[in-house]
Amino acid sequence: MTATFIILLAAPLLAALACLRLPVRACQAVTITAGVVSFATAVVLVPAAAHHDLTLGRYLRADAISVVFLLATSFLYAAVSAYSVGYFAGEQYSASSGPTAPRSAGPDPTAPPKAGFARYARRFYTGLNLFAWSMLAAPLMSSLALLWIAVEVTTVISALLVAIEDTDRAVEAAWKYVLIASAGLGLALLATIFMYAAGAHVLGQSYDLTFTQLLHTGPRLPHTLVRLAYGLAVLGFGTKVGLFPVHTWLPDAHAEAPTPVSALLSGSLLAVSFYAILRYYQVSVAALGPSFPQGVLLAFGIASLLLAALSLFDQGDVKRLLAYSSMEHMGILAIGVSFGAPIALAGVLLHVLAHAAAKGNAFMGAGVLMRKYQTKNVAAIDGGLDLLPWSGPLLLVAVLALAAMPPFGIFRSEFQIVAGGLAASRNAAAAALIVVVTLAFLGLSLSANRMLVNPSSKRLPRGEPSAWMVIPVVAGVAALAMLGVHPPAHLTELLARGAAELRGLG
Repeated sequence: MTATFIILLAAPLLAALACLRLPVRACQAVTITAGVVSFATAVVLVPAAAHHDLTLGRYLRADAISVVFLLATSFLYAAVSAYSVGYFAGEQYSASSGPTAPRSAGPDPTAPPKAGFARYARRFYTGLNLFAWSMLAAPLMSSLALLWIAVEVTTVISALLVAIEDTDRAVEAAWKYVLIASAGLGLALLATIFMYAAGAHVLGQSYDLTFTQLLHTGPRLPHTLVRLAYGLAVLGFGTKVGLFPVHTWLPDAHAEAPTPVSALLSGSLLAVSFYAILRYYQVSVAALGPSFPQGVLLAFGIASLLLAALSLFDQGDVKRLLAYSSMEHMGILAIGVSFGAPIALAGVLLHVLAHAAAKGNAFMGAGVLMRKYQTKNVAAIDGGLDLLPWSGPLLLVAVLALAAMPPFGIFRSEFQIVAGGLAASRNAAAAALIVVVTLAFLGLSLSANRMLVNPSSKRLPRGEPSAWMVIPVVAGVAALAMLGVHPPAHLTELLARGAAELRGLG
């Protein structure tokens, strides 16, 4: 497995370095190749990780939980790499273009700047590959200290990508993101220090904060320090997850980032940050038992889910609408973990995969709508099913998938989460989850109906901007159907082992 680890981390990093110098078309080919190779490599890890942990030296480690998050990130990385070819379609492929000019709010809020296009595109692809690399690296870190560093790296790279189009709004959103996320990660660093102090009581001053050491010594760790570390970790990393009340950067950053970056932010970055919380959850359960860690996640999850569901009724920007939908699903993950039942925990891990595919599809479909109508305003978009013969129906499918309609993966994952809540006698929380998710569906479907089903009021040509903006969405629908109808046997084993690890039995 040594070669697998190396390929997984080297492919996006080499692609980023190549894109610093290559022509734009070559950057696109290299990025797609790196995305597909990364996803194929993550798939290769599934059978082995379903049965035992994988390690490379002292610093890299993958178990079943790690591989679930690697699958989500690498799939979305491959999808947006292909989508980006269509995102740049029709622009000027010329290395002799002048310097990139700052963009104002022009007629097409999704098109990259024409001035200095080659320079802009190379920066974009370099950043995209580095962003994917950082999110693939985080689940492979063997210690809490290295995990914190990896999540910090994702913040720096993603903030630069949010601001890459150099509009006033994009720069403002990036600064807001940096300030809030940095404050959150400061709390997460304090959590790391408290957890180190807890481990030092048992392991001595020279240990290196590895998960395995902390899990094995969990029952002997000082309870007060572990409680402090866990609470700070949920609040600190929860800033990057988008949990209430530290979510305020999320709608602005998602709305102003280029569409491929928004898809990665929503489907992957939030999940990777939630992965960090899960590692603290494992240690806390080992040290304290499940009651306190689950109670904290339940409180944050219910508050986040409720706020997101209500916010979906009052969004005029299609990307902000999808950003609040992402916050909703992060709340569902937190609630699912709080139930603690094996079926609920397996549902949480399945939800990570299904949400990555569905939310990636939704953002990519929304990007086609915005390119077609040259606006992000929900009220100004109508007749999507009519004017976009492929992207319109595919976006509708993505919305239905996000609303947990069968036969897609989110229906299966949310069904397992609710079943786990009932099995754990968390009847009130399970009922609240069902009610608030239904409320969120109503808010999301009202906007989707306005954009897609209402007759078109504009005289626009019927057709797709680019086939490259359709192909990865079709792949996402296939993945959602597979996850909902019949996940592969090795994947089912991986999810079961991941659930056992979260319960302290792995």
